[in-house]
Amino acid sequence: MPEIKLKRVYEDPSADDGFRVLVDKLWPRGVKKEHLKYDEWAKGITPSATIRKWFHEDPEGRWSDFVTLYQKELSQSEDVKTFVDEIRKYKEVTLLYASHDTVHNHAIILKDYLDRILAKD
Repeated sequence: MPEIKLKRVYEDPSADDGFRVLVDKLWPRGVKKEHLKYDEWAKGITPSATIRKWFHEDPEGRWSDFVTLYQKELSQSEDVKTFVDEIRKYKEVTLLYASHDTVHNHAIILKDYLDRILAKD
């Protein structure tokens, strides 16, 4: 089972990042494509535009509902099932996200979801 880590795209890569996956639907502001070290851009496992936009109107106030909605999307996603199968072969996987809010962001929910799925193996 891989160890899943979180890292902001603005942080420098490190040797222990392992397989680095960008988990934002949109390219991060201020980051040139040639400067971001990543192995995969997994747009298919990010929140839908509908819930992402809704959440960003009031991140703290809508956090718990966003968690529920995004987890539901993840549980119904074929892209997530494919992604889980893909990352099983790595020792470390780092999910890269651009949000400045390190407490209320979709990458935290995604990590928790993946950890639970992988722990069932």
